[in-house]
Amino acid sequence: MDNTSWTVVNPDGRYRVIVTKSLPGSRWLDILTAANCRIEVCRKKSVLDIASIRAAMGDRCDAAIGQLTEPWGQPLFDALNAAGGTAYSNYAVGYNNVDLEAATRAGIPVGNTPGVLTETTAEMAVALTFAVARRIGEAERFMRAGRYDGWLPDLFLGHLMEGKTLGIIGAGRIGAAYARMMVQGHGVSVIYYDLHANPGLENFIARYSQFRISQTLPPVTCRRADTLETLLEASDLVSIHTVLDDSTHHLIDARKLACMQPDAILINTSRGPVIDEAALAEHCRRHPDFGAGLDVFEHEPAMVPGLAELENIVVVPHIASATRWTREGMAILAASNIAGLLRGDPLWEASDILPFLGDNPPRAIPSIVNAKELRRMPEYKKE
Repeated sequence: MDNTSWTVVNPDGRYRVIVTKSLPGSRWLDILTAANCRIEVCRKKSVLDIASIRAAMGDRCDAAIGQLTEPWGQPLFDALNAAGGTAYSNYAVGYNNVDLEAATRAGIPVGNTPGVLTETTAEMAVALTFAVARRIGEAERFMRAGRYDGWLPDLFLGHLMEGKTLGIIGAGRIGAAYARMMVQGHGVSVIYYDLHANPGLENFIARYSQFRISQTLPPVTCRRADTLETLLEASDLVSIHTVLDDSTHHLIDARKLACMQPDAILINTSRGPVIDEAALAEHCRRHPDFGAGLDVFEHEPAMVPGLAELENIVVVPHIASATRWTREGMAILAASNIAGLLRGDPLWEASDILPFLGDNPPRAIPSIVNAKELRRMPEYKKE
């Protein structure tokens, strides 16, 4: 372990916790310090590889907080277990970088940070939607290059969203929040594709439609699509909010893109490999009226060759959750997972985790994604 790259907080703490990236805010450090933890934080900006993380664990490590860019599989969980570790938390709501079966075999509970990314990520999807629809990136580059000679009737004509059909792939918390923002703010109708129906979203839009009618505005609708192809064919705008697993890898490929309208918009704030990025680049090259907004990439941080040169694609560097409140909240939840596990606290049963961000947080573990897979929650408090 390169000690020059690590900062130690509360060096006399009883439990040794490694954190593979510096996290925003300071409250998360207070939480771990109060739980009698010695916290060792990596200051490197580069992604740590497996060997570096194992070296950081050494022969004694009680817990770790890792990143979604790191491959937390059997080698790391076996190393954590061998070092006496009993807790891991992913600094993310998603955990496709984590081998849950390997963690469970090693007896390591895996925490995550749900509930604080919902509105923030949905807002970024809205921002990308209008950046693409109104050609903001193109127009800004045009302006900065000194090419603007005056107003023209046909300069950077874009899309009006009012009254259009929005397709949601994955109508969970974030997808539903984005749908509500677009319905309320811009009068779109919604079609969604999900393994499970979302009656809450459907009822919300039905009630909102009645309100619109009372205000002499056109009604809006919400329905669940039987197939993904049905959604793609019907939508003017498609936003992806699904998880990444074997069933969703390259969910949007060349064949699915061909189902979409030639001037449709595709937004992705979920995970990069959900889209076949090479197929998307080729589709956008052949269909200049088609637009895409991407916050995530298949081979992140790299983009497929040619993608960055396409004017009809807006790209941002995985910043959908990048508000101070959200990123600090994620750090608080990750630390609370570790502190709770080390103390032997009970698992929080409610779906609302916002109490952990309040002035009197509960004495509990916010979120363990493999709790059911573990035969029993072990006693984490070491004697």
